[in-house]
Amino acid sequence: MPKLSRFFSRKRRYDDISVSISEHIDERIDELMEEGMSRDEAERSARRDFGNVTLLRERSREVWQWQRLESLLVDLKHVCRRLGRAPGFAITVVLTLAIGIGANTAVFSVLNSVLIRPLPYPEPEQLVALHLNAPGAPGLAEFRDELRLSASMYLTFAAHNRTFQSVGVWLPGTASITGIAKPEQVNTAMITDGVLQTFNVPAAYGQWLTAADQNPHGAQRVMLSYGYWQRRFGGDPNAVGRIISVDSRPREIAGVMPRGFKVVSYDFDLLAPLAFDPVKQPLAGFAYRGIARLRPGVVISQADADVARLLNVWMDSWTNGPGIDPYFYLTWKIAPALRPLKDQMVGSVGNVLWVVMATIGVVMLIACTNVANLLMVRADSRQHELAVRSALGAGRWRIARELLLESVTLGLLGGAAGVGVAYAGLRLLTAIGPENLPRLSEISLDGRSLAFTLILSVLSGLLFGAIPVLRYAPSRQAVPLLGAMRTASVSRERQRGRNLLVVAQVAMALVLLISAVLMIRTFNAMHNVDPGFSDPASMQVMRISIPETLVRDPQTVMRIQNSIQDKLAAIPGVSSAGFAVSVPMSGAEPAWDDIFIEGKNYEGEEPPLRLYNYVSPGYFHTAGTRLIAGRDFTWAEIYSLRPVGMVSESLARELWGSANAAIGKRFREYPGMPWHEVVGVVQDVRENGVDQISPATVYWPSMMHDLYGPGSFDARRTAYFAMRSNRAGTHALINEMQQAVWSVNSNLPVAAISTMQDIYGQSMARTSFTLVMLAIAGAMALALGILGIYGVISYAVSQRTREIGIRMALGANKRELAWMFVRSALVLTGIGTAVGLGAAAGLMRLMGTLLFGVSPLDPMTFTAVPVVLAAAAALASYLPARRTAGIDPVEALRAE
Repeated sequence: MPKLSRFFSRKRRYDDISVSISEHIDERIDELMEEGMSRDEAERSARRDFGNVTLLRERSREVWQWQRLESLLVDLKHVCRRLGRAPGFAITVVLTLAIGIGANTAVFSVLNSVLIRPLPYPEPEQLVALHLNAPGAPGLAEFRDELRLSASMYLTFAAHNRTFQSVGVWLPGTASITGIAKPEQVNTAMITDGVLQTFNVPAAYGQWLTAADQNPHGAQRVMLSYGYWQRRFGGDPNAVGRIISVDSRPREIAGVMPRGFKVVSYDFDLLAPLAFDPVKQPLAGFAYRGIARLRPGVVISQADADVARLLNVWMDSWTNGPGIDPYFYLTWKIAPALRPLKDQMVGSVGNVLWVVMATIGVVMLIACTNVANLLMVRADSRQHELAVRSALGAGRWRIARELLLESVTLGLLGGAAGVGVAYAGLRLLTAIGPENLPRLSEISLDGRSLAFTLILSVLSGLLFGAIPVLRYAPSRQAVPLLGAMRTASVSRERQRGRNLLVVAQVAMALVLLISAVLMIRTFNAMHNVDPGFSDPASMQVMRISIPETLVRDPQTVMRIQNSIQDKLAAIPGVSSAGFAVSVPMSGAEPAWDDIFIEGKNYEGEEPPLRLYNYVSPGYFHTAGTRLIAGRDFTWAEIYSLRPVGMVSESLARELWGSANAAIGKRFREYPGMPWHEVVGVVQDVRENGVDQISPATVYWPSMMHDLYGPGSFDARRTAYFAMRSNRAGTHALINEMQQAVWSVNSNLPVAAISTMQDIYGQSMARTSFTLVMLAIAGAMALALGILGIYGVISYAVSQRTREIGIRMALGANKRELAWMFVRSALVLTGIGTAVGLGAAAGLMRLMGTLLFGVSPLDPMTFTAVPVVLAAAAALASYLPARRTAGIDPVEALRAE
């Protein structure tokens, strides 16, 4: 504090020093005058005896000075004055940097929020996803990359593990809420005891669900998400303890989870208990997602070993029924592959974000090279000034410091403006970012993002400022005082530096353009894939669930769904309707199991695992899924429970050789189930997205015997209804759909209302996001590269005015002079293109996982992009080169 006090009171102290010196000189003058000297003689003598007043004043002031800081502040003042005298230059540089820094900050904020920032749970490093592999399960890898847990697995792990503090499983689902307002279907997270203990996030109001809620015959209370509590109860704390109707059963609200809490990345409305009856659980039923919290000091490899031990305990303790070998699953080679919960949440999106970050980083490098070119031109114009300063004693470091200070100041100004660009960019990214981008709601500009901006601003300032420093801050002996601007050798040397920067710009721009074009071709290839349905924009989809507590009888459920289908088909403008348990790309949890075909001996061989779907008559016609052979289901077959089925074209070829050969053949799910006759074969459907292979699929009737095992009889109670209409997506049609459903049963809520086009687009959202970002980066790179070429050629024309005048005086053709500059630009572009093609060939191999239907070394792309870039470079160089035609030789020579 004393030092700061001295620093801010310097002016008063400086004035006191000046007054003291003046008083001391005046006293000496008075003494000399008393000795008989005249006033003038006394003053000269006193000043001569006293010495250099200015030097003494400066040395006295040094006691209160921070010399380095004050020297830096003086330089900064000079920098600000120079920038103020060149506002066009300053604004151009600041805007260029603002775009580059802002874009990098925005993408870094996404990267930070998704990949770097810890999960919003206590001790998130202890959280793991219970991931299982089953490489021996035939066909499982064709539609799923993991084996999920069964209820019996969870009960085994929870009771006998040695490495977890807590363990639980959960399942996404839906529930119908009635009695609050109009019937509503909400997203539920069905959880076991241990899930909330694993997350360890306390309730905002009320209390957690407890082990008592897991009793199948107990109260089974529920909890609300913060958003649903605000939306439906207005944030009323008294909502805790109220009774609501969930799937036509009264449920007490136990508590409310805090704002932003999600089960992993699932945004739920309601938490409900998964009430398992341990007595009735089989080995199978691999549908549940597991999470656990490691004990302190335990690492994942130890937990893997513990789970591997428990798999044997699981097979020893449970069974799939009498006469079924519980060690059958040894052939599946089930093995644990636990992973940090954060890795499970992020998945493959990390690769996409790193690619986007790298491309935006390249744009930043291009921006820096552009600014470096501008600074070199600016320093070139100050060459005489720098030579004079060097001759007067300014050292190399002094000149370098001032040049670097100017560049860093521009970098900081660009960074400050870049924060605003980043904020706008984040709003754009969150708007166009895919909804399935993990942690999308957490993306923000935080302290780490602002620190990144500051570091990037300083580093970019040092980067583009270092080039002029190396060129224009030599030793004093190397700086010519006169003629510095006229020597041809020096001019060529300076031009060579700017040319190298242009080559670098062209090379980097080419890499980004090739990346963008490959993503455009990927997007186009995905659009050209037949997804297994037609005209998605005119296909309206909604989901309806009929809980057992509302309608118990399966046939009544079937008749309600049939009536809803008929009512929907009767809406004006609707040409057909149908329903299925899942529609393509909806993300609904698929059913799957073994498939046995009649006449094949499976002794010593495992039947393949295949996807299941349950459909109504008319669904395939409504969806536009082509019938390859045979026919569709009929309602008579549904209600008579006739054992029939349909298969996809790929499954027909796999099992029977062709679609036509499959008709009349019989298959079943497990031994003891009646054989089902194949009555139809439909085209393959891209269930998981157009970039994924079409899984071989079995289509069962929506009501059938043995639906949930031997001796069962039921209908699928949750179904997606599809309607074909040219009014799809309109509010009027949606209102009429709801009225049609409520005219059949007023307690049925309508959910997941969308067009198939929306679902289809969402499946390509990640590719679209990558495409947009690369396209923006490519466009920015192309613009900056072209500006760099334009600037170099324009400067070359201005510097060679005298030479052009002499050439024209000697009879040179104006077109030849213009072509001389265009040729120079094309040479630079050619060199940059050669470098860029080599770099692109290596980098595109790393992007192979993001491409679809196009080779990373696609010949068309690698040919077309350089041609376009060369054409743009020719145009950019022609515009300044054309000015040579307007140069008057006499005026050019007279000016020299």
